[in-house]
Amino acid sequence: MNCFTKLLSFALTMTMMTGILFAQNGPKTYPYKVGSTISMVADIVAQVAGDKAEVTNIIGEGVDPHLYKPTRNDVLLLMRSDIIFYSGLMLEGKMADALIKVATRGTPVFAVTELLDEKFLLEPEEFAGHFDPHVWMDVKGWMKGVDVVAKSLGEWDSKNAEVYKANAATYNARLKSLDEYVARVIASVPKKSRVLVTAHDAFNYFGRAYDLEVVGIQGISTASQAGLQDINRIVDLLVKKNIRAVFVESSVSSKNIKALVEGAKSKGHDVVIGGELFSDAMGKAGTYEGTYIGMLDHNATTVARALGGKAPLEGLNGKLTHTE
Repeated sequence: MNCFTKLLSFALTMTMMTGILFAQNGPKTYPYKVGSTISMVADIVAQVAGDKAEVTNIIGEGVDPHLYKPTRNDVLLLMRSDIIFYSGLMLEGKMADALIKVATRGTPVFAVTELLDEKFLLEPEEFAGHFDPHVWMDVKGWMKGVDVVAKSLGEWDSKNAEVYKANAATYNARLKSLDEYVARVIASVPKKSRVLVTAHDAFNYFGRAYDLEVVGIQGISTASQAGLQDINRIVDLLVKKNIRAVFVESSVSSKNIKALVEGAKSKGHDVVIGGELFSDAMGKAGTYEGTYIGMLDHNATTVARALGGKAPLEGLNGKLTHTE
């Protein structure tokens, strides 16, 4: 167990010990204030809590959570929250101090990945000792996060436990439909073409769940650096496997992906940028792509169409605005 995990586990234990009475009483007023770290977590909480809560997110559109350092205002937001949810698995490593600070003050703090069995989690060789945190890329895995939110809110605000349980069941039914759609459109891509090349290794759960070979230029965390050797290795793969499309990410620089395109071109192989994918952040707030369902719908539809599969231009729910 790494230092961050030990410290946060200790802090959360203190929260449970000191906050029992508070948890039994629940919020003093409605809507209560929920703080969250990343937009995917905020979206779960908003769906489960409904009109009982006002959810505020810290790390928004196009921002890389691996590198994000909380501001003074972020810390104040967390301290003023009645309850806090974060992703976990070291995704928000630079926010450790802030999360520990509010937890030790007695504010309930929960990781939405806490119910995942370690057998489900991926531990890539280059990330030895730590799990890949990009669990939301597998819809079935992220559904566990919905269960965590419903359970945590129900225990904290017990008089509305059944409301949270019902909201979670409704939302998970929608996520089940999303999971089926993603599986269907990715399966329509010819087997030999199911190679997903992206800026960093954020799509390994996506690849495992939906049968795609995933190649990221950078490692699990964007804090790692890609070298010329990495670029050349992937260029050779593009040529060897006749891969026609690669993908940029909304929260990661496109520099390395453009280098792949140029490198392949120098070897007589044309590669296009198949589209922009959402990896560590969702789309613009207030848009369909600014929801978790819209995010995954966009990614699956964009990948399937660019790699030769069949998917409706406007996606699962006919709401996509920029798949091409």
